[in-house]
Amino acid sequence: MCEEKMNKPKMTTDKGVPSNSRVLMLLGQLEKLNGESMLADPEITRQITAKILHLIQTQEKTRKDIMSKGSSGMEVILATLENTRDLQTILNILYILNELLTVGGGRRIGVFVSKGGTGILLQLVLSASKESPPSEEVMLQLHSVLAKVGPKDRKFGVKARLNGALNVTVNLLKQNLQNHKLLLPCLLVLRVYSSNSVNAVSLGKNGVVELMLKIIGPYSKKNTSLLKVSLDTLGALLKSKTNARRAVVHVPVLLYIYQDWHRNDTCHRHVLIRKGVLGCLKNITNSKLGRKAFIDADGMRILYNTSTECLPVRTLDPLINTSSLIMRKCFPKNRLPLPTIKSVFHHQLLHVPAGGPVAQLYNQPPGGVPIYQFYTKPPWVDDVVDDSDDNEDAEAENDTENEEEEKNNHAGNDDIETDINKLRPKETHSRPFEELKIYERFFMELSEDFQVFNFDNPKRGVTATPAAPKSHRPIIVPTSQALPPKHPTAATLQGECPHPAPVPRLDLDTINITKDQDGCCDHTHTRPHPGAGLEQEQELVQGLERVSLDGAGPQGGGGGGGGGVNRHNRQPPLLAGGVAARPGGGGQEMLAEEWAEEEGGEGAVLEVPDTALLLPLHDPDLYVEMVKSTRSVPQYSEVAYPDYFGHVAPTFREHILERVYGVQRTKIFQDIERLIHPNDILDKVVYDLDIQSCPVVDDGESLKFNSQFESGNLRKAVQVRKFEYDLVLNSDINSNHYHQWFYFEVSGMRVGAPYRFNIINCEKSNSQFNYGMQVLMYSVQEAISGRPRWIRTGTDICYYKNHFSRSSIAAGGQKGKSYYTMTFSMIFNHKDDVCYFAYHYPYTYSTLKMHLQKLEALRTPQIYMRQDVLCETLGGNSCPLLTITAMPESTSNDQICLFRNRPLVFLSARVHPGETNASWVMKGTLEFLMGSSPLAQSLREAYIFKIVPMLNPDGVVNGNHRCSLSGEDLNRQWQSPSPELHPTIYHTKSLLQYLAAIQRVPLVFCDYHGHSRKKNVFMYGCSLKETVWETNISATSCELHEDLGYRTLPKILSQMAPAFSMASCSFVVERSKEATARVVVWREIGVQRSYTMESTLCGCDQGKYKGLQIGTRELEEMGAQFCVALLRLKRLTSPLELRKRAHLLDVESDLMETRCKVSSNPSTYVLEDEEHTFMEEVDYSAESGDEADNDPDTADPHDNHLSDSESNNHRDSLT
Repeated sequence: MCEEKMNKPKMTTDKGVPSNSRVLMLLGQLEKLNGESMLADPEITRQITAKILHLIQTQEKTRKDIMSKGSSGMEVILATLENTRDLQTILNILYILNELLTVGGGRRIGVFVSKGGTGILLQLVLSASKESPPSEEVMLQLHSVLAKVGPKDRKFGVKARLNGALNVTVNLLKQNLQNHKLLLPCLLVLRVYSSNSVNAVSLGKNGVVELMLKIIGPYSKKNTSLLKVSLDTLGALLKSKTNARRAVVHVPVLLYIYQDWHRNDTCHRHVLIRKGVLGCLKNITNSKLGRKAFIDADGMRILYNTSTECLPVRTLDPLINTSSLIMRKCFPKNRLPLPTIKSVFHHQLLHVPAGGPVAQLYNQPPGGVPIYQFYTKPPWVDDVVDDSDDNEDAEAENDTENEEEEKNNHAGNDDIETDINKLRPKETHSRPFEELKIYERFFMELSEDFQVFNFDNPKRGVTATPAAPKSHRPIIVPTSQALPPKHPTAATLQGECPHPAPVPRLDLDTINITKDQDGCCDHTHTRPHPGAGLEQEQELVQGLERVSLDGAGPQGGGGGGGGGVNRHNRQPPLLAGGVAARPGGGGQEMLAEEWAEEEGGEGAVLEVPDTALLLPLHDPDLYVEMVKSTRSVPQYSEVAYPDYFGHVAPTFREHILERVYGVQRTKIFQDIERLIHPNDILDKVVYDLDIQSCPVVDDGESLKFNSQFESGNLRKAVQVRKFEYDLVLNSDINSNHYHQWFYFEVSGMRVGAPYRFNIINCEKSNSQFNYGMQVLMYSVQEAISGRPRWIRTGTDICYYKNHFSRSSIAAGGQKGKSYYTMTFSMIFNHKDDVCYFAYHYPYTYSTLKMHLQKLEALRTPQIYMRQDVLCETLGGNSCPLLTITAMPESTSNDQICLFRNRPLVFLSARVHPGETNASWVMKGTLEFLMGSSPLAQSLREAYIFKIVPMLNPDGVVNGNHRCSLSGEDLNRQWQSPSPELHPTIYHTKSLLQYLAAIQRVPLVFCDYHGHSRKKNVFMYGCSLKETVWETNISATSCELHEDLGYRTLPKILSQMAPAFSMASCSFVVERSKEATARVVVWREIGVQRSYTMESTLCGCDQGKYKGLQIGTRELEEMGAQFCVALLRLKRLTSPLELRKRAHLLDVESDLMETRCKVSSNPSTYVLEDEEHTFMEEVDYSAESGDEADNDPDTADPHDNHLSDSESNNHRDSLT
């Protein structure tokens, strides 16, 4: 059929194949016939090819001989096919190729493609089509071979389009719609053609979409294979937006076909056909027109009903998941039920940034009225529902997890810094020394001569900077929005006694206090009470729900008195109705009636548990005093119970929650029911901070919510069903996004009712809530019963995309983005309880102030501790700066010189308010530094510690997740901080710049953070060499010279801290992180060991704590172990140890090993909050939360409690 000659290949044989093999002999003869002799005598060629075909059909060894590595048999066969014009010879060779390529997998097809077989077949298709009429058998066999070859040839679609074979196949298909024998291979080839996007558009214009719909029909037992391939082909074609829009009119037909197959396929033998129909609908609904057509055709109800009927059959999960995806996509987009996406609170900035999102919020609408003051801008302007197809298509078309990972990895690699100049430390200081000299007052220890210090006076200490003046506004605790006690309760109306059952007291006899010689509390040991683990369902009265502590100062010490255990005698707090609570002091109790009579009010009695004996650094009365001097934008006047009572870490282990099969699917279907059965939805607002006059709706039938206390965050609560509530979080102040941190109060619950809570405006694309993390809950009933603690709780937890649309303003200019829902279920165990829920263990600014004051009380003559006020924040709160080291042994010149020349360690934490775990780690560090152990004393003698324990007090106070009152992420302002907008960052950086100017650069800088989407504790550092390794930069060895000491501290931590993971550490510098503390301190200040230490919000997947959720005990332990690691680092870097270079060789070896691992896993280098995201499709599956490395079953199921030594004195193990 082809007149051109091809170069004759030389026949060779493999060593393992005998030379007298019949097939090789026949191939040799065929090789000689190639050329003019073949055209002259086609009969011989016909006979030889027939014999080869017979051998291949009867002997497996013959196939191996032809396809063996050293054989050129395939080249001979293809040359014959290209040169012959004899119909029978062509058929023989096509039969041979079908036999050869049917078995042997992709290797044989790969050989065929590499020899140019695809082009020869496509050319043959074109030639055969010109015959009149075309040979049906030749076309059948040609397309059968092409159907096998096409999926393995990446350029198959392009070759077919350029060759013209594409149109030949389409025309053949149109002419043989009733010829099912020929139709099937043609459809198989067409399916491969359609995988090319250009081909798909061309085929759509050629009427192939409509052609496929003619083949697809209602339920039939005949030609099911043909129908399956037709649906796959149509699905591939509909990935094109143009074709999808063309097929919109066929949505009702596809829904009818799906219903018909669902109704008749009772034995579920044709699940793939049903899935194929859903696949077509899925692609059509990627467009706005498709979604509208789906809704108009009652598609939501059809898929909901069919999916519900499929639920009992596990094998039908693919149908349910795809149906769920389609329904969620087509669920009408709504805006959040808010008047504006901006925060409900506003702080007027005296200095507005010149540009950026904060400046946009301050733009004035026409008329000149500030929108931040009167909200004159229409509410829909800042939260537009965007139904654009662009991002919807992008999300819908990325159907494989691998594609998503490639996209993320590519983006991550692009973010790595490639400018070597930016990776080198700056050699010149940006500020003159005269300007920095004012910071000398924060480093008095560097010039202190201690001549006036009395070393013999144990009461003498280093004085601290006076605290800011205290306000005198009333403080109320707790915070339930209950009716005042003067209102009759349900029990009163029924004629029952209004007095509550006695509130169980904290059993102080179970507490044993060990004190040092000075009478200070050193360690607290708790002996478990026999009944401490049983749930006590004692009733709290309604009047208990609010206590006024206005004017109640601390009446007792935080650590207890001398010998024996004594309760604190406090001025009893007042209830909302004016009734005082019963005091807890021995011998000081009064009857409730006496207190009521004395105070002139009526109400209930509250037993306040004395947690100061359980928590040496906690004092409720002192906490209230601290709250009085804390300034908040909403001017909070209430105190949350957990912050007042304190938190005692539970003694039992809290395992990572095992995900229940199908839980997310169930939740999604419940959401879809809202659209299908709208009459069942209450849509009742029960809490709304946008209504400042009366945020709480109390009708006795709904839960009561509150978040008007320090660090609280809940903007709105909507009752959807009787026991289901949608919750909306507040944006960070002066911002329109950052919704993640929550902390709110719930009361008025019914015991045993299955409540469901949905936080509907989360922003991140995935969360550890999908992988075993639970919310935190604090029960006041439990606290009063002697168990004041936050516990992990909640069932049926999942995190998924919802139908609430994010505006492009809030999404950084991206259109078509949606919010995410974090949902959990809860059954309350106590009647009339007051419960609190939080994203992570709360740690307020007032708690920090209380802890710092209690730590000062622990100071001994051997400890040098000074507390300064670094600066005042935008909100008027002070930012504390701590200096901790050991006092010199004497005032001799040698001792003073040693004291002043100690290396410095600079620590900071809580720049992001929602990362409360950072404060708990810092608490562990501070307690260890102020401890009396020999290790703590050695550490103080080794270093001078400068600590900023809370870089963002305003954000913490006001319940922000990430920003300060400037509306900006402070950890992105370190390059050029503004003293007016970012005072804490500006002055903290100035401290470091001052140290650099006087040649006292810190040995270590570490900023404590929390991580929301990764497990374990790990570090990010900075390395020129490792950054260059991850790029294509060409650099000389001289340019990459770098001390490997930056790896020493993480390596030490990985050896001693069970929660720490060296494998998760990264030392790559990324462009997006160039303004963070870690990178700026490394580059501008010159601190080689500059780190961000990230602590998981979830738990651990390795080490001692594998399979467990992290708690405050483990976080504080991490802070203490960081201190011990610094002590070991000191020993390794001392002049004596530097002579022994073996440990540096170990670090070099470890570096090389990590380089190999990291090069194959780029996701290691995803830093801070921009973690590796997950494919949204994965979350839809029933098993999306199951992770192989997070199996809680790996822990001992019987080991549910920690030992006494672990639970009460974990820091002692460090010694």
